[in-house]
Amino acid sequence: MYRIGLGYDRHRLEPLAPAGRGRPLVVAGMSLEHQRGPVSHSDGDALLHAIADAILGAIAGPDIGTLFPDDDPANEGRPSCDFVEAASSMAAERGWRLANLDAVVLLERPKLAPNRDAIRSNLLSMLGALEPESIDAICVKGKTGEGIGPVGKERLIEAHAVVLLTRR
Repeated sequence: MYRIGLGYDRHRLEPLAPAGRGRPLVVAGMSLEHQRGPVSHSDGDALLHAIADAILGAIAGPDIGTLFPDDDPANEGRPSCDFVEAASSMAAERGWRLANLDAVVLLERPKLAPNRDAIRSNLLSMLGALEPESIDAICVKGKTGEGIGPVGKERLIEAHAVVLLTRR
């Protein structure tokens, strides 16, 4: 038996605080150097938000906004790895394991390619409860906006994720 889940997230990018409202830019739990960052209640890691929602969707669970509401002070600045680990644990408790994860991050700068292996390693450790067989079960691609639209103008980070879960 298989289950597929789709996740999506995006955050407006603004100059870093205190001059602006942006937080430091984080992708897959990794801080990336950039003069702009996400406006968010948590740490604003769009990739992890999309992955958590994909896992939760595959098990027909609640979304991360329900589990970790943005009006709860406990979630202010919260690391998004907590969301992925919670979703992963919920799926594992229901008897699922990760067959594969495919994700796309849309971000003009910085380029994700130099950090791709580290991103995949971070994800592998966060998804431990789902027992992925290897790093080869995880694919993350970076795309730019080619200078067009909010992504291309560095005003937005967007992430899409699809997971395939299988019974243990």
